Amino acid sequence: MSEKTNKVAERFIFNSDAVFTSLPEIVKDDFLNQMIVKQFKKGQNIFTEGTYPAGIYFIKKGKVKKYKTLNGGKEQIIYVCSEGELLGYAAFLSEERYPDSAASLTDSSIGFISKEKLIRLLDQHDELSKMLLKNLSHEFGVLVNFIATFTQKTVRERVALNLLILQEKFKDNLNENAEIEIVLTRIDFANIVGTAVETLVRLLRDFKEEKLIQTSGRKIIIINENELLEIADATDSF
Repeated sequence: MSEKTNKVAERFIFNSDAVFTSLPEIVKDDFLNQMIVKQFKKGQNIFTEGTYPAGIYFIKKGKVKKYKTLNGGKEQIIYVCSEGELLGYAAFLSEERYPDSAASLTDSSIGFISKEKLIRLLDQHDELSKMLLKNLSHEFGVLVNFIATFTQKTVRERVALNLLILQEKFKDNLNENAEIEIVLTRIDFANIVGTAVETLVRLLRDFKEEKLIQTSGRKIIIINENELLEIADATDSF
């Protein structure tokens, strides 16, 4: 993956995994030791929009989609979370209902820390409080970038940009040729882009014919990052 692609992708990616890693070891160990790890099957809901949080979640393994349900039951996927990222803490900190839902995209191992345990951890470790505030600030900027993307870019540009973002999210999913495989249903991909499945399929077929990607079933491999960067027009600032 090129440095230019990384710089583009990082504008659209929460960095809670990096911030968590930077915590002192004693704080990380205390945080991880308070977790109850639960196993979620692919497609299983983790929490639901409109309910109150009983704690926060930490993704130990797998991929999770954050989404809102629109009129008619259609989903709009807001973000794809991966290993090391936190879920549901913004609603917890604000003592409000979840503004969105979360469901596993893959079989996942997810840690849960209850409200009581988290309050005790925050009282004991100032570094943890600072980490959550830093995450909130960064995630706000990421969401602003996503909004700008949806209002300024064509569907073709959004598909190209999201391929680059998803490549970063799936960077640990390597095949025998050390190629990154993006594994996602076309429905979920269309719900990320905000378009009809038929439109997404047509654009992916176009990209394949232009030798920008390879596909096999749900799997997508990027083979021409530079051209996708050009199509995404990702050098602009939001």
